[in-house]
Amino acid sequence: MSLTLYYHPLASYCHKVLIALFEHGLDFERKIIDLGDPADRAVLRALWPPTKFPVIRDHERARDVPESSVIIEYLDHYFAGQGRLIPAQWEAALETRLWDRFFDNHVQSPVQEIVLDRLRSTERDLAGERAALATAYSMLESRMASRTWMAGDAFSMADCAAAPALFYAATLVPFPPECMHLAAYFERLMARPSVRRVLDEAKPYFPMYPFAEAIPARFR
Repeated sequence: MSLTLYYHPLASYCHKVLIALFEHGLDFERKIIDLGDPADRAVLRALWPPTKFPVIRDHERARDVPESSVIIEYLDHYFAGQGRLIPAQWEAALETRLWDRFFDNHVQSPVQEIVLDRLRSTERDLAGERAALATAYSMLESRMASRTWMAGDAFSMADCAAAPALFYAATLVPFPPECMHLAAYFERLMARPSVRRVLDEAKPYFPMYPFAEAIPARFR
């Protein structure tokens, strides 16, 4: 196979890239990286010295590509079929990139802080992180009141970012009852075949998630 993905099936940024790979219908080899294993860490460090996954290797072009958004851009450029995850039109592409960054910076980041606190048993005051998620939910509720997908008429990179971000965020700070449009968008994401496949493959690993008890039974 021309592509190898270095990843972990539980990691949200890896989910984001997996969704894109499945949306494009691409075949790829999988290499699960256990960051607790020194040998696995060495493999990942050799690919990308910050030792962060996902990283994808394009064997044909002898190139290693890190960072989830950059990987999706790369796949869209070299491997996209009829459908693209980043629109060709500049304004639409800018909107897609904006909301991709929104989910990574304003949903994923507070989620990671809350999860790391549980993993490290530091018991920090996380009111700021939970408030950040509440603010994000409010913004998303307003945005999704008049649209199906996050950035345009078609499923895009922004939705690839949204699915894992909202999946894990909802286990920490549930959507408020008044966020009906956000909840409906979440259900559309969860019904997407590429997203369902990612979650199905993650099921065996969900017990490792520090808030596994908060994952809805329908996903476990």
